[in-house]
Amino acid sequence: MLNLSIAMMKFLSLFSLFFIVQVENISITSPLSGDILRGQVQIVGNMNIPGFSSAELAFSYASNPADSWFTIQTFPQPVANSIITTWDTSSLTDGDYVLHLRVYLLDGSSQDAVVSDLKIRNDLILPSETPTPDFSVPFFEDSSPVATVIPPTAAVVFPSSTPLPANPASVTNSSIYVNFTRGGLLVLVLFVFLGIFLRFRGRS
Repeated sequence: MLNLSIAMMKFLSLFSLFFIVQVENISITSPLSGDILRGQVQIVGNMNIPGFSSAELAFSYASNPADSWFTIQTFPQPVANSIITTWDTSSLTDGDYVLHLRVYLLDGSSQDAVVSDLKIRNDLILPSETPTPDFSVPFFEDSSPVATVIPPTAAVVFPSSTPLPANPASVTNSSIYVNFTRGGLLVLVLFVFLGIFLRFRGRS
């Protein structure tokens, strides 16, 4: 029975130690070293540790001889394993940067988490994705002619010609004969009247 109690105490001690180690670990889990960043970047990490007082997230240039850090955001409350903030990189010059998360504790000490070699490339035009050919299915080009069915077109109907009106100045054979007959009769009538006129005049 004593051995069982001792074993349980050891197990609880190891579990408590493992839990404390996990809780007391501050970290930045995204982005990671070597990542290429563009535009709005979500920073994911953990700052929830015992004795938390405040925290600060900052960045610097990879080549930083003066050890100058630029604050992104400060935190009065801890954030546990989630999105800490969104980092707007659009206003930064393309280059290599370092992220720095510092947690200040109530006893005056601090703990840090640093991610280096972050590559900001807002001005870099990324190559567009090209589809990968699928070689699992063989491709054979069919060179045989393909019959094309042409739909029947409607018959073209031309408009019928409209007969032109008769030309009043035109002379036909029938009109010549009629006019000639009329002229002959008129001359004959004139001769008859002229003969009658002369006969009556001679008597007088």
